[in-house]
Amino acid sequence: MTAKNITAITCAFLFIACSCGKTSQNNNTTPAAVSYEKVAPNFSSDSAYAYIDKQVSFGPRVPNTAQHVACGDYLVSELKRFGAEVTEQKMVVAAYDGTKLNARNIIGTYGADKKNRVLLFAHWDTRPYSDHDPDKANYNKPLLGANDGGSGVGVLLEVARVLQSRSPEIGVDIIFFDAEDYGVPYFAAQQYKGDSGKTWCLGSRYWSENPHIPNYKAKFGILLDMVGTEGATFYREYYSHRYARNVLDKVWTAARQLGHSKYFINKEGGGVTDDHVPVNEIRRVPSIDIIDYRLGTENGFFHSWHTQKDDMSNISKETLKAVGETVLEVIYKEM
Repeated sequence: MTAKNITAITCAFLFIACSCGKTSQNNNTTPAAVSYEKVAPNFSSDSAYAYIDKQVSFGPRVPNTAQHVACGDYLVSELKRFGAEVTEQKMVVAAYDGTKLNARNIIGTYGADKKNRVLLFAHWDTRPYSDHDPDKANYNKPLLGANDGGSGVGVLLEVARVLQSRSPEIGVDIIFFDAEDYGVPYFAAQQYKGDSGKTWCLGSRYWSENPHIPNYKAKFGILLDMVGTEGATFYREYYSHRYARNVLDKVWTAARQLGHSKYFINKEGGGVTDDHVPVNEIRRVPSIDIIDYRLGTENGFFHSWHTQKDDMSNISKETLKAVGETVLEVIYKEM
């Protein structure tokens, strides 16, 4: 994930869980449970898991490497196999240290003729540094990124497969952004102090300034980042709340209706520099970030974040299902 600068934004918003039940004179009366009937097709967590495993099998997907090229070709072929109109947006972007990165955003379009559209996105590159590994000898080693990168893409590939099987009422664009995770490493932060925030999310920043369709618009966007680990907790991220509160409400409501509230926590969780920021601020598509945020941890993320241990052992099919089902439900309820 982005160098994931979790901004120390103190929760400026208090989310109060309202007690909706009024006190009754008869305490023996129990309200009947309201059942919810899912409208979206089924989401296969087995398939999503397999798509993540396939990405990891290429090795680290760092720009300018053969593994990166091979995985990109795989993602293009899978989107085409699932019936998407695919656009490859190739570009050369400069990393924080001046390194020229050969990158490509991979875009899959469904229902190109539909005016009402939803944007779904994740980053597919992996970090060239394990700069939060407990062993400093690993700092300059690239990581596998099963969760940080692979999980969001895996869920969206399964979403693409479902979209092919049954078209929703709206058009859907799936974008796999590149060069998200090449930001200033933790061990060099002082050297680039004050400018490190702009070294992340290079692919989404490029697309936001140069969309694949001139004047591209969508009703809203949903970013998936680090959505695969066991016990994941998705809080209402600060920038998501700032730019797209109604979208947060829509997604968190769907999660609750589907029984996934233990993952989708209805509380503020801080701010993260991630791909949704340029999409919101430059392209003006109101977008949210579904990202695993761990309260009480040193960096705010899962235990293997930016370490050599970000591998398939961290991936939970139950978590993938909670996220995938929720995203599909939002899409298929949209008109």
